[in-house]
Amino acid sequence: MKLREEILKEHSKAQCTRIVKWVGGKQERFNELFNLFLKGEYRVVQRAAWPVGYCVIAYPGFITKHWGRLIKKLQEPNLHDSVKRNTIRLLQDIEIPKKYQGEIMNICFAYLESPTEALAIKVFSMTVLGGLAKQYPEIIPELKLLIEDQLPYQTAGFKSRAKKILNLLS
Repeated sequence: MKLREEILKEHSKAQCTRIVKWVGGKQERFNELFNLFLKGEYRVVQRAAWPVGYCVIAYPGFITKHWGRLIKKLQEPNLHDSVKRNTIRLLQDIEIPKKYQGEIMNICFAYLESPTEALAIKVFSMTVLGGLAKQYPEIIPELKLLIEDQLPYQTAGFKSRAKKILNLLS
């Protein structure tokens, strides 16, 4: 498969699934996909984010040697929402190494408190922070405050997730 061409061919769930199946359990194929996600042109990066997320959820070990570069990617200015959304989504479902937990908490708090951040990014950030609060109970007051301050102004999806996280934190 010519991966870059496949990524550019179409942007659909079916195409994402084809790419994830092609990667399968092969680290070297994931590395190829991840490199396009990191260094491809705008459209390639945006479209590669979706299968990268699903590959890591299926095979968490794939990201082991890429953590530093993944976090660096999240800190780039003007990052497309699809990159943020798919990256934060995958962080909900895997164990984050202790070495990177502080940076990830900072990123997720910034997303959650941003008035302009997309809803899905806020919701996934809230979930990541809720998971990390088990290890870092000192973040609970700030997390609760951010969630409770936004509750009256948010959508039903945000409110539903917020209630689950707040119950988890109590």
